[in-house]
Amino acid sequence: MTCLVIHGGAGALPRAEMTAARAAEFHAALRAALEVGRRILAGGGSSLDAVESTVAWLEDCPLFNAGRGSAFTREGRVEMEASIMDGATRLAGTASLLRHVRNPVRLARRVMAHTPHVTLAGDAAERFAVAQGLPLEPKEYFFTPYRWEAMLKLRGTEQTALSEDVVVAADPSSPAANGTVGAVAVDLARNLAASTSSGGTTNKYDGRVGQACIVGAGVYAHNATCAVSCTGHGEAFMRAVAAYDVSALMEYRGLDLAAAAEHVIRTRLPGRGGLIAVDRDGRFALPFNTDGMYRGWADAQGRVGTAIYEETKIHE
Repeated sequence: MTCLVIHGGAGALPRAEMTAARAAEFHAALRAALEVGRRILAGGGSSLDAVESTVAWLEDCPLFNAGRGSAFTREGRVEMEASIMDGATRLAGTASLLRHVRNPVRLARRVMAHTPHVTLAGDAAERFAVAQGLPLEPKEYFFTPYRWEAMLKLRGTEQTALSEDVVVAADPSSPAANGTVGAVAVDLARNLAASTSSGGTTNKYDGRVGQACIVGAGVYAHNATCAVSCTGHGEAFMRAVAAYDVSALMEYRGLDLAAAAEHVIRTRLPGRGGLIAVDRDGRFALPFNTDGMYRGWADAQGRVGTAIYEETKIHE
């Protein structure tokens, strides 16, 4: 029994702008990412390996606001962040303020495994990445025209729009356009893991740190409860300690996974976004309070599905 759940960001294009061809592109990308982790889990691999490799695939895909498709700061730079957490040990690793690391999630895993710390940031983190043999890329690798255009629309203002969608929306300051990528999984040993990665918000200040690299806010995993990855208005998730809150509601109030996840998103989150979560029995939840959330799952029964709005596409 294994289960893998992913997201490509809460918030989606208005339905009127989501053409059939564009929707098909998203569904195909989500399906391909799921297959990466599903193969690992089916082969007896760990949930940690599954979420790391799945999120790395999403980072390499320019459709999503992480890695190659990251948003730009107001200075026209990319600053990325990522996290990973092991539910069996509650060890975690995060990295932030990255400008050249191709796959921030792989650096987060190395921080967890090869340092006594939880977090490394900035130039020091990138030097550690080089020492670990992880690839760096020039700034041109991370340039995507739609992210650049979104930043230019807001340049010179104090707005740090949640326009982390894959294209420039008609109103890039719309709070319904959020982003980030993530994965949660349970493996054959019933161990949980979670990972989150993000390029942050468009037109953010240089040096802004978001929820994707904050344990308890954007990521959490504990075998006794659940694994969680969050997406959306990062500051809101940090204020709510949202990822941990799902686990705490299960542990201390006895809520089941679905009830805890819904309560956090619908009642306790002071902003817009969503989350994905899974427990050791392969039950999962995907609540969001935005118009849509790019998401997918490969469940314990072998069913694979992807979705953008309320409708679900079943692949097998």
